[in-house]
Amino acid sequence: MTRRRTQRSTDGAPTLIDCDIHQRWKDESEVIQYLPDQYKDRGLQAPEILYDNVAEFSRRDAIPDDGSNPGSDIPKMKDQHLDEFGVDYAILTGNSYLNLTALPNDDYAAELAVASNKWAIDRWLSEGGPFVGSLLAAPQKPKRMAEMIRNLGQHPRVVQVVMPMAAQLPYGHEYYWPMYEAAEEMGLPIALHPYTEGHGVTRPPTGAGYPRTYFEWHTLLGTYAMGQLVSLVAEGVLPSFPDLDFVVVEGGLSWVPHFLWRMDKDWKALRAQVPYLEKPPSEYVKDQVRFTTQPIEEPDDPQHLLQILEMMNASETVMFASDYPHWDTDSPLYAIPPMPEEMEAGVMAGNAQELYGLPDDPASLPAK
Repeated sequence: MTRRRTQRSTDGAPTLIDCDIHQRWKDESEVIQYLPDQYKDRGLQAPEILYDNVAEFSRRDAIPDDGSNPGSDIPKMKDQHLDEFGVDYAILTGNSYLNLTALPNDDYAAELAVASNKWAIDRWLSEGGPFVGSLLAAPQKPKRMAEMIRNLGQHPRVVQVVMPMAAQLPYGHEYYWPMYEAAEEMGLPIALHPYTEGHGVTRPPTGAGYPRTYFEWHTLLGTYAMGQLVSLVAEGVLPSFPDLDFVVVEGGLSWVPHFLWRMDKDWKALRAQVPYLEKPPSEYVKDQVRFTTQPIEEPDDPQHLLQILEMMNASETVMFASDYPHWDTDSPLYAIPPMPEEMEAGVMAGNAQELYGLPDDPASLPAK
């Protein structure tokens, strides 16, 4: 890949917005204090990932000097990533170790989400600067999460809701719609992020069942995203909530053109089953769904990836993400193939700025 230059904007519009950065606590007690009394003795409990990564899940060089969790030290994050690459906005997507949808106790899962979000607002968003954040949601408790979205979503630096990619029911199901009503009302996009697949009470991580290795699980992240996205389209979520946007995070993107072509082809013959879709499914997706880059596919010829990006109208639908501080963090200098100037401006910052309604100057966004 070609090395590109990055530099934090000093005036005018942002030039680099990172849409997937994972913040974490140094110690669980930071979050436990926000739990209701009935759950404080239980602490933070969620199923751990089933598959070992020999490279470890987070970068060793991201471990702070005090030996705490990667992603838990703000000065370290700024020095190693945000300042290093000139990131104008860091979209915090939460701690991916919280497998909320994998928990059978839906009440505990919901209160764990609320506690984690209160901690993130107090610890990270109040820092101001480049930080804007997401509300983690436990979708098995949709009415409680709708209440949380309306309450905590009023914070000026909360810009989206994040749901784990895996669940007990596909996300198009009407069971989840109270959350969608709240998110649309608050103007917050909903991001889907992997990690939960096959854990606890969620479904198997692949259509073929449970793989044996992290290699298999990670290679197939995009297939779970496809399952949730076709459900959102086919069950009528997108036409029923026309002002609600979704973001597919960390699912790759080379499958998107195939996925859209296949849906449109089947819609032509089977539209009687989905009469509320008044236009080809691909048009709903292009209007209301955005995709982040990491882990972007890397063909031997970068032109092949550029063709895919052109097929999915990346100038308007794709947003840069690094996945810092995880093991496969993408560098903004090298991860994206050479592309036309207009497309690059959209991917690196413009599309995210528009989706999240971010002002040109991060300092103008209140931290309280």
